[in-house]
Amino acid sequence: MILSLGVKTLIVTVCILLSVIVAMVAGWLSHTSGQPMKLAILYGGGAFTACLLLCLRVLSSLGVL
Repeated sequence: MILSLGVKTLIVTVCILLSVIVAMVAGWLSHTSGQPMKLAILYGGGAFTACLLLCLRVLSSLGVL
């Protein structure tokens, strides 16, 4: 599949925004379970990283990127 640079940029932007949403939910769930704010932020950062890497790996494997 041949996509232009603009379309690839939009796809990566969607992946980043999805990862931000996942990170916010993970951090919020971690904080409401009683963990301090620092650990909730670290938990959200880990969730962001994992989700972004997974999205980009799947898209690369499908030949989109």
